[in-house]
Amino acid sequence: MNRFARLIWVLVMLLTITGVQAQKSLDKKILLTVGDEQVTVKELVDVYKKNNVNNEMIDKKSFEEYVDLYTNFRLKVLEAEQLKMDTSKAFQKELSGYREQLAKPYFTDDKVSEELLLEAYNRKLKDVRANHILIKVNKDATAADSLIAFNKINDLRNRILKGEDFGKVAMESSDDPSARDRDAVPNQSPFRPGNKGDLGYFSVFDMVYPFENAAYNTPIGEISKPVRTDFGYHIIKVTEKSDAVGIIEVAHIYVAMTPGSDSAILVEKKDKIDNIHKKIEEGMSFEEAVRQFSEDRGSASRDGKLSKFTSSRIVPEFVQAVKTMQVGQVTDPIQTMYGFHIIKLISVEKPGTFDEEKEKLKERLAKDVRSKKSEEAVIQKIKKESKFKETKASLVAFIAGLDTTLTEGKFNATSLRASRNTLFTLGKEVYTDGQFASYISKNQSKQEKITPEVYAYKLYDGFVTENCLAYEDSKLETKYPEFASLMQEYRDGILLFDLTDQKVWSKAVKDSTGLVAFHEANKANYVWAERADATVFTVTNPDDAAAVKTILSTLNDDAAIVEKFRTDSIQSVRIQTGKFEKGDNNYVDMTEWKTGLSGELNSTVDKNIVFVNVKAILPPQEKALAEAKGIITSDYQTYLEKQWIEELRSKYPVTVNQEILEKVKAKY
Repeated sequence: MNRFARLIWVLVMLLTITGVQAQKSLDKKILLTVGDEQVTVKELVDVYKKNNVNNEMIDKKSFEEYVDLYTNFRLKVLEAEQLKMDTSKAFQKELSGYREQLAKPYFTDDKVSEELLLEAYNRKLKDVRANHILIKVNKDATAADSLIAFNKINDLRNRILKGEDFGKVAMESSDDPSARDRDAVPNQSPFRPGNKGDLGYFSVFDMVYPFENAAYNTPIGEISKPVRTDFGYHIIKVTEKSDAVGIIEVAHIYVAMTPGSDSAILVEKKDKIDNIHKKIEEGMSFEEAVRQFSEDRGSASRDGKLSKFTSSRIVPEFVQAVKTMQVGQVTDPIQTMYGFHIIKLISVEKPGTFDEEKEKLKERLAKDVRSKKSEEAVIQKIKKESKFKETKASLVAFIAGLDTTLTEGKFNATSLRASRNTLFTLGKEVYTDGQFASYISKNQSKQEKITPEVYAYKLYDGFVTENCLAYEDSKLETKYPEFASLMQEYRDGILLFDLTDQKVWSKAVKDSTGLVAFHEANKANYVWAERADATVFTVTNPDDAAAVKTILSTLNDDAAIVEKFRTDSIQSVRIQTGKFEKGDNNYVDMTEWKTGLSGELNSTVDKNIVFVNVKAILPPQEKALAEAKGIITSDYQTYLEKQWIEELRSKYPVTVNQEILEKVKAKY
């Protein structure tokens, strides 16, 4: 068992014997004392009850056994503490890692997270097709630069609302280069026609969150208000919303055509794809047509199959085609910017139920910027509970003193680290401009197209967020008794694991001398029952059975038998040699359990014929260490643990208040 598996085992054990110590109404009477640690009646009774899933009455004997089990647990933890194992760097690092994971649920807003999850699922059920126009502006631009970009996009929106064509305006004015035609570059790239702002189909997570919001919230045919993303300002025209196609697999027959080809080539290519389609209609299989005619040689070797795709990963013409198709259906020829295609639908995987999709959506949400909404809600809650108070004048004065060394990534905080001007408070904690200066030094990077003031406020937001989270993290054990209890369980679990590994698990494996001595002292516990030293011959071809039987009747040496099978070209025999106890092999059990060759034994599940040659019947005998090392090692571990517990009980005083114990037993 590896370290992780053992630790999980230890923690499972602890979860059944600890975790209720934080309950408020504990009975104060002391039932058990281990060293200097006192354990109350309520602690032990509640802990014991956790193991009685059906809330059964406490059995007197089993409760006493449980007191003994709990005592052993506390003794081991006490010993680990006395050895100062809880102060080692390795222990602290491991516990810190577990704490980080256990604390995560306290830094998400359940309501916001659930709303985001439901929103993502509902959007996963729909595909959107939209056009957009982009006016670029840096995400950290000044208010003045942002206003210029906003006014420009708003003017374009007004022009379209007054009747101008969206695609034409996109080609003329959008900062998205894909909107307009791109000329061919010799030996580099072919001519590419502009998409006039058409983004094709997309679904949840395919676009940045603000853009996705605007697209899903804009009615079909209407133009959104300007929406800001990290790229700049957009206006969006939604042209279609339809049920999600899901995950699609298709095969295609492809006739290539260079974008911008003249009309003669267009007619030629169109005739070719039409003729291929006609052959399919006349009876040629789609797969044969792929092999003979498709110009996509990469997919031709796979009967035309393409990699599975979603709506955002393929040209929109494919999505339009498959939306109305049935599996196995073949389309008429369709044209895309790449040429002509005949499509066959292979499979469709539609979105599942909310419960089926939930875990995958959670993973996507955790990696998406929208997860910040949950964090923002938590930050606001922390600020409210801690009575967050900001000293605006100190912040403004500090930022006013910054210069371009900040945006150059060369800010030096040396002269400011000792400053004590308050920027904000959380509870009784004070956060100063000197601390902010140190934060800037650690987190600054070179910036372009942004002023020192804007960048400073951005860093300040990070400084506030980091300290709000750290403040809340420092209060978790105080605010949430269940978290404190869980951390105690993990702490004790790691200590128990590490010390038990040293004293029992690893020691039993490494202590070869001790293991040999243990085996010698306990040989009588490891004994083979009566065994048959035998060879089992399984004939898989019944036609060979007679020849095999003749060979086995004349030869007794396994090596000679194998050689005879080889020279006679008998290849249908499986051979198993060993020493078999009753129950080890069904066919050996079917013999008379005496030396000699058995008759034909027939399988009950197939046509195999089996012969068993029993060479000797071995009387019961002691097992060598190598023959039972696994079970002997396990027993040695049990022996070591028992010895260890005896040592601990002699080292640390253990007292059970028998009077109180009897009262507890009588009560139940």
